[in-house]
Amino acid sequence: MKIIVQKYGGSSVADTQKIKAIARKISDRLDGGNKIVVVVSAMGKTTDGLVRLAKEISAEPDPRELDMLLTTGEQVTAALLSMALRGSGIGSVSLNAYQAGITTTKEFNEARIKNFKKDKIFKFLETNDVLVVTGFQGVTDDGELTTLGRGGSDTSAVALSAALKADCEIYSDVDGIYTADPKIHPAAKKIKYITYDEMLELASTGAKVLHSRCVEIAKKHRINIYCASTFSDSEGSYVVENTIDQPVVTGLSVMENQTQVTITNLELDYSLVKTIFEDAAREHLNVDMISIINTGDTLNISFTIIEEKKKHIDASLKKMLKHLKGWNVNYHSGYAKISVVGVGMKSSYGVATRFFGALGDTPIRLVTTSEIKISCLLEDRYKEKAIKSLIAEFKL
Repeated sequence: MKIIVQKYGGSSVADTQKIKAIARKISDRLDGGNKIVVVVSAMGKTTDGLVRLAKEISAEPDPRELDMLLTTGEQVTAALLSMALRGSGIGSVSLNAYQAGITTTKEFNEARIKNFKKDKIFKFLETNDVLVVTGFQGVTDDGELTTLGRGGSDTSAVALSAALKADCEIYSDVDGIYTADPKIHPAAKKIKYITYDEMLELASTGAKVLHSRCVEIAKKHRINIYCASTFSDSEGSYVVENTIDQPVVTGLSVMENQTQVTITNLELDYSLVKTIFEDAAREHLNVDMISIINTGDTLNISFTIIEEKKKHIDASLKKMLKHLKGWNVNYHSGYAKISVVGVGMKSSYGVATRFFGALGDTPIRLVTTSEIKISCLLEDRYKEKAIKSLIAEFKL
């Protein structure tokens, strides 16, 4: 029995006609005697709508109650798709997180998958050709419903592939992975093969085609991911362990709504650095592009966060540093982080020269690098010019 895991995103299941079309697409794949496990997102912008509803009730919705609300979206899609399949004479059953045995950690809104009770999955497959499983969600050991954060359905699909040792196919409204966002830059090139490491860097720096956590799981368990369009038969892109062709730069990504946090005149005590970031981690605040400068007498620390987390980090810093004197914190919003990524950087010289040469006299606030990535932070008003220059320089 060959099992295939497929995932369909919100735009793919936006209405009942699209759900019926997916049922036909799944039916075609069953002709070879396959068994298919389908992971679905909520229909269209359902999750955004549910979040808006919650915020009409409470400016800061209780995380547990928010997860109770959000998990309803995928359950609607799963039931409708299973109905469409059964109406076509295909043996199918829809499963929510509890029924599928998807156990997670206890962090509401940002839970991590711990385990799939795959024996339950195999038992359902004995009597059904297709299982339709709710993505984006799980259940704790003590029965609380949780969600996995934005893009969590990708994570559900790849984690399920790892548990079942199955190939993973992710379908959306884009027919593959591109060198830049094709919705914004129509001349961007489709990438046929991209490595886990490249995709992980692109996903974590703003590329929206895959969630970074799903790529981490794929890399750990060596699950090849195929990304393609729900609405066309054109060949998509493959995320794999290694590629023969290693361009210097494979792709460019953009992360908007960035705020630079700068703390000045801290005591020259490096344990404060550890404390600041430990506290941020406890509050589930992701910080990025960290810079630490020793002025001789004091420390200056700079890092970036997404704009909506500004008040959370401000409250955290004021509480943590209230016993200290002389320090100051400033927030500068309206920035974008632009990154270029490519495994070919490891063996190429002059990539930084080309990167900064393309940016010319554009004012840059922060820079971070890795073996296969260069990222810079700049004001939004310079973003489009910088992107066009980098796309031209690296022939993306």
